[in-house]
Amino acid sequence: MTTFLSDARETVAPRRGSKDGLLPPLLVALTVVTGLVDAFSYLVLGHVFVANQTGNVVFFAFALAGIGGFSVAASLGAIGCFALGALAAGRLGRSLAGRRELLLGVTVGIQAVIVAEAVTMTALAATPMQVGLRYALIAVLAAAMGVQNATARKLAVPDLTTTVLTLTITGIASDGPLAGATGAHVARRLISVAAMLVGALVGAVLVLHARIVYPLAIALFILAVVALAALARASTPYAPSSQVS
Repeated sequence: MTTFLSDARETVAPRRGSKDGLLPPLLVALTVVTGLVDAFSYLVLGHVFVANQTGNVVFFAFALAGIGGFSVAASLGAIGCFALGALAAGRLGRSLAGRRELLLGVTVGIQAVIVAEAVTMTALAATPMQVGLRYALIAVLAAAMGVQNATARKLAVPDLTTTVLTLTITGIASDGPLAGATGAHVARRLISVAAMLVGALVGAVLVLHARIVYPLAIALFILAVVALAALARASTPYAPSSQVS
């Protein structure tokens, strides 16, 4: 229990001088963003995800099989634009190698600008939403989430990928006490799963019972907070703690 609580604390409120600094809670916040935007994309833009590209590969196969409600163009568009966003973030990551908080702040700032465009387009959209606008939203949101995923990959904070939970859930089961393992980072993995669950739940409720733009507006607010926090942290360098927890 002590290890579990310590892991949870280091994830949501890391000690000053900890190895990954402020990155863990900021990446947890980005995981909430993933839930929000994927809820929006699936429920508003059709059967397509803008963050979960594993799902889009499966949806693409469904569309090829002729199953109703799935679109080849939407699935391929999301995958392609996600890859472009990841490519851009990958190139930027090489230029900011070794400056992790600055990398996060800059890329999330870019992501926030892209999502702000999506918020504007959605707020001004007619009902029902036009097909062209739907594809435009898929493109910009998928690119934004590609930026996020590539940044999380570059930062390489254990168990906080922000968009993929398959390995996270596998780790909860296979590395836990019931499997005879130490259970290290189980709390962090559970927090990651909970963050995406909360984001998706809030996004779905808002789409179904309020205005469809609200999930994107909340995601934009979170992105702005994360970007500002990361940039502020980047301007105050710290020395990693030498203590072993």
